[in-house]
Amino acid sequence: SSGINAEYGGEVVVNQNDLDARLSRENHPPREARERIEAEYEEEEDVETLKYGAKHVMMLIVPVSVCMMLVIAIIRTVTMYDQGTQPQVYLVYTPFHENNKNITTGSPVSDAVLNMLIVVSLVVVMTCFLVLLYKYRCYKIIYGWLFLSSLILLFMFSFIYLQEVIVRFNVAMDYITCGYIVWNFGVMGIISIFWKGPLILQQAYLVITSAFMALVFIKFLPEWTLWFLLGGIAIYDLFAVLCPKGPLRILVELAESRNEPIFPALIYSSTVMWTITGMTEPSDPNYNQLNESNSSTPSGNAAPSPHRPPAPNNTGTQQHDPEMEPPEQGVKLGLGDFIFYSVLVGKAATADDWNTVMACFFAILIGMCLTLLILAVVKRALPALPISIFVGIIFFVGTRFCIKPICDRLAIGQVYI
Repeated sequence: SSGINAEYGGEVVVNQNDLDARLSRENHPPREARERIEAEYEEEEDVETLKYGAKHVMMLIVPVSVCMMLVIAIIRTVTMYDQGTQPQVYLVYTPFHENNKNITTGSPVSDAVLNMLIVVSLVVVMTCFLVLLYKYRCYKIIYGWLFLSSLILLFMFSFIYLQEVIVRFNVAMDYITCGYIVWNFGVMGIISIFWKGPLILQQAYLVITSAFMALVFIKFLPEWTLWFLLGGIAIYDLFAVLCPKGPLRILVELAESRNEPIFPALIYSSTVMWTITGMTEPSDPNYNQLNESNSSTPSGNAAPSPHRPPAPNNTGTQQHDPEMEPPEQGVKLGLGDFIFYSVLVGKAATADDWNTVMACFFAILIGMCLTLLILAVVKRALPALPISIFVGIIFFVGTRFCIKPICDRLAIGQVYI
Protein backbone atom coordinates (compact mmCIF):
# COMPACT_ATOMS: atom_id res chain seq x y z
CA SER A 1 0.00 0.00 0.00
CA SER A 2 1.42 3.33 -1.01
CA GLY A 3 0.30 6.90 -0.51
CA ILE A 4 0.10 9.49 2.17
CA ASN A 5 -2.99 10.72 3.90
CA ALA A 6 -3.63 13.22 6.66
CA GLU A 7 -6.63 14.04 8.79
CA TYR A 8 -6.53 17.73 9.49
CA GLY A 9 -7.85 19.17 12.68
CA GLY A 10 -7.02 21.52 15.45
CA GLU A 11 -7.54 24.74 13.51
CA VAL A 12 -8.32 27.96 15.39
CA VAL A 13 -12.01 28.81 15.12
CA VAL A 14 -13.07 32.43 15.53
CA ASN A 15 -15.72 32.52 18.25
CA GLN A 16 -18.21 35.22 17.29
CA ASN A 17 -19.26 35.93 20.90
CA ASP A 18 -15.63 36.34 21.95
CA LEU A 19 -15.00 38.56 18.98
CA ASP A 20 -18.02 40.76 19.80
CA ALA A 21 -16.93 40.98 23.45
CA ARG A 22 -13.50 42.15 22.46
CA LEU A 23 -14.99 44.64 20.03
CA SER A 24 -17.25 46.10 22.71
CA ARG A 25 -14.21 46.83 24.91
CA GLU A 26 -12.36 48.72 22.20
CA ASN A 27 -12.36 52.52 22.04
CA HIS A 28 -11.68 52.59 18.32
CA PRO A 29 -14.43 52.96 15.76
CA PRO A 30 -16.24 49.60 15.30
CA ARG A 31 -15.06 49.03 11.73
CA GLU A 32 -11.38 49.66 12.45
CA ALA A 33 -11.50 47.59 15.64
CA ARG A 34 -13.21 44.69 13.87
CA GLU A 35 -10.63 44.67 11.07
CA ARG A 36 -7.74 44.76 13.53
CA ILE A 37 -9.11 42.01 15.77
CA GLU A 38 -10.02 39.80 12.81
CA ALA A 39 -6.47 40.23 11.54
CA GLU A 40 -5.19 39.08 14.95
CA TYR A 41 -7.43 36.02 14.81
CA GLU A 42 -6.22 35.20 11.32
CA GLU A 43 -2.61 35.49 12.49
CA GLU A 44 -3.33 33.14 15.42
CA GLU A 45 -4.95 30.68 13.02
CA ASP A 46 -1.93 30.77 10.71
CA VAL A 47 0.45 30.17 13.62
CA GLU A 48 -1.65 27.24 14.87
CA THR A 49 -1.82 25.72 11.38
CA LEU A 50 1.96 26.07 11.02
CA LYS A 51 2.57 24.36 14.36
CA TYR A 52 0.12 21.60 13.45
CA GLY A 53 1.78 21.02 10.07
CA ALA A 54 5.27 20.95 11.59
CA LYS A 55 4.11 18.46 14.19
CA HIS A 56 2.87 16.04 11.58
CA VAL A 57 5.96 16.47 9.44
CA MET A 58 8.01 15.26 12.42
CA MET A 59 5.55 12.41 12.99
CA LEU A 60 6.56 11.02 9.60
CA ILE A 61 10.20 12.11 9.41
CA VAL A 62 11.14 10.29 12.62
CA PRO A 63 9.83 6.79 11.70
CA VAL A 64 11.03 7.04 8.09
CA SER A 65 14.47 8.11 9.31
CA VAL A 66 14.58 5.25 11.81
CA CYS A 67 13.61 2.74 9.10
CA MET A 68 16.29 4.00 6.71
CA MET A 69 18.95 4.10 9.44
CA LEU A 70 18.03 0.54 10.46
CA VAL A 71 18.55 -0.67 6.88
CA ILE A 72 21.86 1.21 6.63
CA ALA A 73 23.06 -0.26 9.94
CA ILE A 74 22.18 -3.81 8.89
CA ILE A 75 23.88 -3.48 5.51
CA ARG A 76 27.02 -2.01 7.06
CA THR A 77 27.29 -4.67 9.78
CA VAL A 78 26.16 -7.84 7.95
CA THR A 79 27.84 -8.90 4.72
CA MET A 80 24.89 -11.07 3.72
CA TYR A 81 23.19 -8.19 1.90
CA ASP A 82 26.29 -7.24 -0.10
CA GLN A 83 25.88 -8.83 -3.53
CA GLY A 84 29.59 -8.57 -4.19
CA THR A 85 30.52 -10.97 -1.36
CA GLN A 86 27.71 -13.52 -1.74
CA PRO A 87 26.54 -15.85 -4.55
CA GLN A 88 24.02 -13.99 -6.68
CA VAL A 89 20.56 -15.49 -6.20
CA TYR A 90 17.60 -13.51 -7.54
CA LEU A 91 13.85 -13.60 -7.12
CA VAL A 92 11.85 -15.77 -9.48
CA TYR A 93 9.97 -12.65 -10.64
CA THR A 94 13.17 -11.33 -12.26
CA PRO A 95 14.22 -14.04 -14.75
CA PHE A 96 16.20 -11.69 -17.02
CA HIS A 97 19.75 -11.30 -15.71
CA GLU A 98 23.31 -12.13 -16.69
CA ASN A 99 23.39 -15.37 -14.68
CA ASN A 100 20.53 -16.84 -16.72
CA LYS A 101 22.15 -17.27 -20.12
CA ASN A 102 19.05 -18.91 -21.63
CA ILE A 103 16.73 -15.90 -21.13
CA THR A 104 18.92 -12.81 -20.92
CA THR A 105 18.75 -10.29 -23.76
CA GLY A 106 22.44 -9.52 -23.46
CA SER A 107 21.83 -5.91 -22.38
CA PRO A 108 21.50 -5.03 -18.68
CA VAL A 109 19.14 -2.17 -19.51
CA SER A 110 16.79 -4.40 -21.53
CA ASP A 111 16.88 -7.06 -18.83
CA ALA A 112 16.12 -4.45 -16.17
CA VAL A 113 13.17 -3.00 -18.09
CA LEU A 114 11.63 -6.45 -18.64
CA ASN A 115 12.12 -7.40 -14.99
CA MET A 116 10.64 -4.08 -13.89
CA LEU A 117 7.55 -4.62 -16.04
CA ILE A 118 7.07 -8.10 -14.57
CA VAL A 119 7.36 -6.91 -10.95
CA VAL A 120 5.15 -3.84 -11.45
CA SER A 121 2.53 -5.99 -13.23
CA LEU A 122 2.60 -8.39 -10.29
CA VAL A 123 2.12 -5.47 -7.89
CA VAL A 124 -0.83 -4.18 -9.94
CA VAL A 125 -2.51 -7.61 -10.02
CA MET A 126 -2.05 -8.23 -6.29
CA THR A 127 -3.28 -4.73 -5.41
CA CYS A 128 -6.41 -5.16 -7.54
CA PHE A 129 -6.97 -8.56 -5.93
CA LEU A 130 -6.71 -6.94 -2.48
CA VAL A 131 -9.21 -4.24 -3.48
CA LEU A 132 -11.67 -6.88 -4.73
CA LEU A 133 -11.36 -8.81 -1.48
CA TYR A 134 -11.99 -5.64 0.49
CA LYS A 135 -14.90 -4.58 -1.73
CA TYR A 136 -16.72 -7.88 -1.16
CA ARG A 137 -15.79 -7.90 2.56
CA CYS A 138 -13.55 -10.95 2.46
CA TYR A 139 -11.84 -9.73 5.61
CA LYS A 140 -10.75 -13.14 6.85
CA ILE A 141 -8.82 -13.82 3.64
CA ILE A 142 -7.12 -10.42 3.83
CA TYR A 143 -6.19 -10.86 7.48
CA GLY A 144 -4.89 -14.37 6.76
CA TRP A 145 -2.80 -13.05 3.88
CA LEU A 146 -1.33 -10.19 5.92
CA PHE A 147 -0.88 -12.41 8.96
CA LEU A 148 1.13 -14.95 6.95
CA SER A 149 3.30 -12.24 5.42
CA SER A 150 4.04 -10.68 8.81
CA LEU A 151 4.69 -14.13 10.26
CA ILE A 152 7.36 -14.85 7.64
CA LEU A 153 9.03 -11.44 8.07
CA LEU A 154 9.02 -11.44 11.86
CA PHE A 155 10.09 -15.04 12.39
CA MET A 156 12.06 -16.29 9.39
CA PHE A 157 13.89 -13.11 8.43
CA SER A 158 14.59 -12.11 12.02
CA PHE A 159 16.10 -15.59 12.59
CA ILE A 160 18.25 -15.24 9.45
CA TYR A 161 19.45 -11.81 10.52
CA LEU A 162 20.17 -12.94 14.09
CA GLN A 163 22.14 -15.88 12.73
CA GLU A 164 24.24 -13.56 10.55
CA VAL A 165 24.90 -11.23 13.49
CA ILE A 166 26.03 -14.18 15.64
CA VAL A 167 28.44 -15.31 12.93
CA ARG A 168 29.63 -11.74 12.21
CA PHE A 169 30.52 -10.95 15.84
CA ASN A 170 31.49 -14.54 16.78
CA VAL A 171 28.90 -14.82 19.57
CA ALA A 172 28.39 -18.24 21.17
CA MET A 173 24.65 -19.05 21.27
CA ASP A 174 22.74 -22.34 21.14
CA TYR A 175 19.66 -22.90 18.98
CA ILE A 176 17.34 -23.05 22.01
CA THR A 177 18.29 -19.54 23.13
CA CYS A 178 18.14 -18.25 19.58
CA GLY A 179 14.69 -19.79 19.07
CA TYR A 180 13.49 -18.32 22.37
CA ILE A 181 14.56 -14.82 21.33
CA VAL A 182 12.99 -15.09 17.88
CA TRP A 183 9.76 -16.57 19.30
CA ASN A 184 9.27 -13.74 21.80
CA PHE A 185 10.16 -11.12 19.20
CA GLY A 186 7.75 -12.54 16.61
CA VAL A 187 4.81 -13.20 18.93
CA MET A 188 5.01 -9.72 20.41
CA GLY A 189 5.05 -8.25 16.91
CA ILE A 190 2.01 -10.23 15.76
CA ILE A 191 0.06 -9.19 18.87
CA SER A 192 1.02 -5.53 18.48
CA ILE A 193 0.16 -5.35 14.77
CA PHE A 194 -2.99 -7.48 14.56
CA TRP A 195 -4.48 -7.11 18.02
CA LYS A 196 -3.79 -4.48 20.68
CA GLY A 197 -0.68 -3.06 22.19
CA PRO A 198 1.09 0.21 22.94
CA LEU A 199 1.09 2.50 19.94
CA ILE A 200 4.87 2.97 20.06
CA LEU A 201 5.33 -0.82 19.97
CA GLN A 202 3.02 -1.22 16.97
CA GLN A 203 4.84 1.55 15.13
CA ALA A 204 8.22 0.00 15.94
CA TYR A 205 7.22 -3.39 14.54
CA LEU A 206 5.78 -1.83 11.38
CA VAL A 207 9.10 -0.04 10.85
CA ILE A 208 11.04 -3.27 11.44
CA THR A 209 8.91 -5.29 8.99
CA SER A 210 9.37 -2.55 6.38
CA ALA A 211 13.14 -2.67 6.90
CA PHE A 212 13.19 -6.47 6.52
CA MET A 213 11.19 -6.25 3.28
CA ALA A 214 13.52 -3.56 1.93
CA LEU A 215 16.51 -5.80 2.67
CA VAL A 216 14.88 -8.61 0.68
CA PHE A 217 14.64 -6.36 -2.39
CA ILE A 218 18.21 -5.14 -1.97
CA LYS A 219 19.53 -8.69 -1.64
CA PHE A 220 17.52 -10.56 -4.27
CA LEU A 221 17.03 -8.03 -7.09
CA PRO A 222 19.61 -7.38 -9.82
CA GLU A 223 21.19 -3.96 -9.48
CA TRP A 224 19.88 -2.46 -12.72
CA THR A 225 16.45 -3.95 -12.11
CA LEU A 226 16.27 -2.37 -8.67
CA TRP A 227 16.88 1.15 -10.00
CA PHE A 228 14.38 0.77 -12.81
CA LEU A 229 11.90 -0.73 -10.34
CA LEU A 230 12.14 2.33 -8.10
CA GLY A 231 11.20 4.56 -11.02
CA GLY A 232 8.45 2.21 -12.23
CA ILE A 233 6.85 1.93 -8.77
CA ALA A 234 6.93 5.71 -8.35
CA ILE A 235 5.11 6.17 -11.68
CA TYR A 236 2.60 3.46 -10.77
CA ASP A 237 2.03 5.19 -7.43
CA LEU A 238 0.90 8.31 -9.27
CA PHE A 239 -1.66 6.31 -11.22
CA ALA A 240 -2.84 4.19 -8.27
CA VAL A 241 -3.52 7.15 -5.95
CA LEU A 242 -4.53 10.01 -8.26
CA CYS A 243 -6.38 8.24 -11.08
CA PRO A 244 -10.16 8.01 -10.43
CA LYS A 245 -9.99 4.27 -11.11
CA GLY A 246 -6.67 3.74 -9.37
CA PRO A 247 -6.74 0.71 -7.04
CA LEU A 248 -5.32 2.53 -4.02
CA ARG A 249 -7.73 5.42 -4.45
CA ILE A 250 -10.63 2.96 -4.66
CA LEU A 251 -9.38 1.25 -1.49
CA VAL A 252 -9.18 4.55 0.42
CA GLU A 253 -12.63 5.65 -0.78
CA LEU A 254 -14.17 2.31 0.20
CA ALA A 255 -12.65 2.55 3.67
CA GLU A 256 -13.93 6.12 4.08
CA SER A 257 -17.43 5.23 2.86
CA ARG A 258 -17.61 2.34 5.36
CA ASN A 259 -16.02 4.43 8.13
CA GLU A 260 -13.44 1.68 8.68
CA PRO A 261 -9.68 1.95 9.22
CA ILE A 262 -7.41 0.44 6.61
CA PHE A 263 -5.66 -2.68 7.86
CA PRO A 264 -2.85 -1.79 10.29
CA ALA A 265 -0.43 -4.18 8.57
CA LEU A 266 -0.60 -1.93 5.47
CA ILE A 267 -0.55 1.56 6.99
CA TYR A 268 1.71 3.36 9.44
CA SER A 269 -0.32 5.73 11.57
CA SER A 270 0.82 8.38 14.02
CA THR A 271 -2.28 7.64 16.12
CA VAL A 272 -4.02 4.50 17.34
CA MET A 273 -5.25 2.35 14.45
CA TRP A 274 -7.84 0.37 16.38
CA THR A 275 -10.78 1.67 18.43
CA ILE A 276 -11.88 0.32 21.80
CA THR A 277 -15.58 -0.08 22.41
CA GLY A 278 -16.88 2.09 25.23
CA MET A 279 -17.98 0.74 28.60
CA THR A 280 -21.70 0.05 28.16
CA GLU A 281 -23.82 -1.38 30.91
CA PRO A 282 -26.08 -4.40 30.12
CA SER A 283 -29.05 -2.34 31.30
CA ASP A 284 -28.47 0.16 28.50
CA PRO A 285 -31.16 -0.29 25.79
CA ASN A 286 -28.45 0.22 23.16
CA TYR A 287 -26.33 -2.63 24.55
CA ASN A 288 -27.66 -5.37 22.27
CA GLN A 289 -27.57 -3.07 19.28
CA LEU A 290 -23.91 -2.25 19.95
CA ASN A 291 -23.01 -5.92 20.25
CA GLU A 292 -24.73 -6.70 16.97
CA SER A 293 -22.94 -3.88 15.16
CA ASN A 294 -19.56 -4.95 16.54
CA SER A 295 -20.03 -8.56 15.52
CA SER A 296 -20.46 -7.54 11.90
CA THR A 297 -17.21 -5.57 11.67
CA PRO A 298 -13.90 -7.11 10.60
CA SER A 299 -12.13 -8.67 13.59
CA GLY A 300 -13.97 -6.31 15.91
CA ASN A 301 -11.67 -3.44 15.01
CA ALA A 302 -14.40 -1.00 14.10
CA ALA A 303 -16.48 0.31 16.98
CA PRO A 304 -19.28 2.81 17.54
CA SER A 305 -18.38 6.41 16.87
CA PRO A 306 -16.14 7.79 19.62
CA HIS A 307 -18.32 10.90 19.72
CA ARG A 308 -21.23 8.91 21.23
CA PRO A 309 -21.77 10.00 24.86
CA PRO A 310 -20.96 7.39 27.50
CA ALA A 311 -23.74 5.42 29.11
CA PRO A 312 -25.11 6.67 32.43
CA ASN A 313 -24.21 4.72 35.56
CA ASN A 314 -26.33 3.84 38.56
CA THR A 315 -25.68 7.14 40.38
CA GLY A 316 -27.18 9.19 37.56
CA THR A 317 -23.84 10.74 36.58
CA GLN A 318 -22.03 10.11 33.34
CA GLN A 319 -19.32 7.48 33.36
CA HIS A 320 -16.11 9.07 32.05
CA ASP A 321 -13.98 6.71 30.01
CA PRO A 322 -10.82 8.29 28.57
CA GLU A 323 -10.76 5.64 25.84
CA MET A 324 -14.07 7.03 24.53
CA GLU A 325 -12.52 10.41 23.77
CA PRO A 326 -11.88 11.07 20.08
CA PRO A 327 -8.34 10.05 19.09
CA GLU A 328 -5.86 12.70 18.15
CA GLN A 329 -5.81 13.52 14.46
CA GLY A 330 -2.78 12.08 12.73
CA VAL A 331 -1.08 11.24 9.47
CA LYS A 332 -0.93 7.89 7.72
CA LEU A 333 1.75 6.59 5.39
CA GLY A 334 1.67 3.33 3.45
CA LEU A 335 4.29 0.76 4.42
CA GLY A 336 5.20 0.48 0.74
CA ASP A 337 6.61 3.99 0.96
CA PHE A 338 8.77 2.99 3.93
CA ILE A 339 10.03 -0.01 1.97
CA PHE A 340 11.07 1.81 -1.20
CA TYR A 341 12.55 4.76 0.69
CA SER A 342 14.74 2.26 2.54
CA VAL A 343 15.56 0.37 -0.67
CA LEU A 344 16.96 3.55 -2.23
CA VAL A 345 19.04 4.49 0.81
CA GLY A 346 20.09 0.89 1.43
CA LYS A 347 21.28 0.46 -2.14
CA ALA A 348 23.29 3.65 -1.76
CA ALA A 349 24.82 2.17 1.42
CA THR A 350 26.17 -0.79 -0.58
CA ALA A 351 28.26 1.67 -2.62
CA ASP A 352 30.55 2.18 0.41
CA ASP A 353 30.38 5.98 0.18
CA TRP A 354 28.89 7.93 3.06
CA ASN A 355 28.48 11.07 0.96
CA THR A 356 26.11 9.19 -1.35
CA VAL A 357 24.24 7.66 1.59
CA MET A 358 23.71 11.01 3.29
CA ALA A 359 22.69 12.67 0.03
CA CYS A 360 20.02 10.04 -0.62
CA PHE A 361 18.90 10.11 3.01
CA PHE A 362 18.25 13.84 3.02
CA ALA A 363 16.80 13.74 -0.50
CA ILE A 364 14.10 11.36 0.76
CA LEU A 365 13.28 13.69 3.65
CA ILE A 366 13.19 16.73 1.36
CA GLY A 367 10.80 14.91 -0.95
CA MET A 368 8.58 13.99 1.99
CA CYS A 369 8.45 17.61 3.16
CA LEU A 370 7.49 18.75 -0.35
CA THR A 371 4.78 16.08 -0.49
CA LEU A 372 3.39 17.16 2.89
CA LEU A 373 3.46 20.79 1.74
CA ILE A 374 1.34 19.87 -1.27
CA LEU A 375 -0.88 17.76 1.00
CA ALA A 376 -1.53 20.79 3.22
CA VAL A 377 -2.79 22.66 0.16
CA VAL A 378 -4.93 20.02 -1.57
CA LYS A 379 -5.98 18.15 1.64
CA ARG A 380 -6.50 14.79 -0.06
CA ALA A 381 -4.63 11.51 -0.31
CA LEU A 382 -1.41 11.93 -2.30
CA PRO A 383 1.25 9.51 -3.59
CA ALA A 384 4.29 9.75 -1.34
CA LEU A 385 6.80 8.00 -3.59
CA PRO A 386 7.24 10.05 -6.79
CA ILE A 387 8.85 13.24 -5.44
CA SER A 388 11.07 11.49 -2.87
CA ILE A 389 12.18 8.69 -5.20
CA PHE A 390 13.03 10.90 -8.17
CA VAL A 391 14.82 13.46 -5.97
CA GLY A 392 16.70 10.60 -4.32
CA ILE A 393 17.76 9.11 -7.67
CA ILE A 394 18.96 12.52 -8.88
CA PHE A 395 20.96 13.02 -5.67
CA PHE A 396 22.42 9.50 -5.95
CA VAL A 397 23.58 9.97 -9.53
CA GLY A 398 24.92 13.47 -8.87
CA THR A 399 26.79 12.50 -5.70
CA ARG A 400 28.09 9.15 -6.93
CA PHE A 401 29.32 10.21 -10.35
CA CYS A 402 30.06 13.92 -9.86
CA ILE A 403 30.76 14.84 -6.25
CA LYS A 404 32.52 11.61 -5.21
CA PRO A 405 35.20 11.75 -7.97
CA ILE A 406 35.88 15.40 -7.10
CA CYS A 407 36.20 14.59 -3.39
CA ASP A 408 38.51 11.65 -4.16
CA ARG A 409 40.68 13.83 -6.37
CA LEU A 410 40.90 16.52 -3.67
CA ALA A 411 41.78 13.87 -1.07
CA ILE A 412 44.57 12.49 -3.25
CA GLY A 413 46.00 15.97 -3.72
CA GLN A 414 45.51 16.72 0.01
CA VAL A 415 43.39 19.75 -0.79
CA TYR A 416 40.92 20.59 1.98
CA ILE A 417 37.96 22.92 1.51
